[in-house]
Amino acid sequence: METKFLVEPGGLRDLADALTDRYDPVVGEDALHRLSDFLTVRVPGRRDDRGKTVPELVGERRYRDAVRRLWPQVIAHAFEEPVPAEGFGDGDRPAGPFGPASRRRVVPRYFRDRGELIAVLRGLVETLFGGAAADAGKPAWCEKTPFNLFAMDFLWELVPEATIVHVKRHPVAVFASHLAQPWAPSTVDGMLAYLVPVYHRWLAWRNAADLTSRRYVEVKAEDLAADWPGQRRALFERLGVEDTVTASTFRADRLAHRDDQFDAGTRAFVERELGEIIPAMGYE
Repeated sequence: METKFLVEPGGLRDLADALTDRYDPVVGEDALHRLSDFLTVRVPGRRDDRGKTVPELVGERRYRDAVRRLWPQVIAHAFEEPVPAEGFGDGDRPAGPFGPASRRRVVPRYFRDRGELIAVLRGLVETLFGGAAADAGKPAWCEKTPFNLFAMDFLWELVPEATIVHVKRHPVAVFASHLAQPWAPSTVDGMLAYLVPVYHRWLAWRNAADLTSRRYVEVKAEDLAADWPGQRRALFERLGVEDTVTASTFRADRLAHRDDQFDAGTRAFVERELGEIIPAMGYE
């Protein structure tokens, strides 16, 4: 599923920078606050389309224990800061019997050797995902947060042996799919403002990067759907895993079900506005 906490704001990538290159006590503590909220509130509270949470998928005890073990490794010191009185209380005593007298503060650990911190974060990932894969008798695991694509350098730093699979789709179909989501703009102009910069950033990065020497696979969803068993075998071979029948598949009807979402004029406008993005992504 999309666990999100590896690369999204407040996740492991932000923490890696905050405790190394961007370190100061304020930046580091803020990153720890945000990661704590991510791992203890947001991740356990979010269910995927199967109704499952990350802790349920990897094992709730495993998840709790792994997160609990993380904090002593990234915190150098903890202390209590007196909380100023609220209301009409004097500065040296609370205004009433219910206000907290102090709040928990931490001093984040500074990692002069970034590799040492990456090893700590990798341990968390291996415990959660690797442990779940081992329990299921699987040789590998897959995490599919969409904007992993913008964090490939960090992901390879975290898991050097990882292969990143970019399953791309015709940009107009991507546009139509996003337009139907509640978390994205619901108008054509709004979606252009949202999606076009995403493509421009990706294309600029891809054109500057040397992906030919990296563990990177790019494949069209349309090709996978046209012959899933054959394309699956070829894909798995490139990934170095044995072919197997999968519960999830790519189906042509699922990819084409938004083809009539736009009238002819709107589709022509969207294609025109996407312009050079369409051929740059490998489509006519």
